[in-house]
Amino acid sequence: MDGADLGWELSTAVVLFHEAVARRLGLNAVDHKALGFVTRNGPLPAGALAAELGLGASAITALVDRLQRAGYVRRVHDPEDRRRVLISATTGHLPDLSGIFADLGREMGAFMAKYDERELATITDYVNGTIEVLKAQTARLAASAGPGEPEPAREA
Repeated sequence: MDGADLGWELSTAVVLFHEAVARRLGLNAVDHKALGFVTRNGPLPAGALAAELGLGASAITALVDRLQRAGYVRRVHDPEDRRRVLISATTGHLPDLSGIFADLGREMGAFMAKYDERELATITDYVNGTIEVLKAQTARLAASAGPGEPEPAREA
């Protein structure tokens, strides 16, 4: 299998895994990843979340509405600027995914144990490089949306 085929297989496996996790929460994969971002980095303005996800203003509004209806996030006024609204994770109502991710972590740990320190450094470098390439390509695609495609994300 060549690099392009491996990349496609990996990408598909990751997306389908997160889609399965999201379904457990009554969400889709993008909503699930957005919730994770808000949980780790929030509270934050909707524009920052839109930029991270490569979504336009109307798409991010609909996404936040879905997360709010599910009880996972809330909109709060920014204490520094009351005109600005921040998206905040709803403490106490976040889903417990520890079992799912504990299983994943255990299996990945067992799998990774076969690599020595040098190989792990190479794998880490590859994964970090892949993340950077994907983020750059996502930003490029979001910035060059054509007719009928979502508008580029803007800061709120």
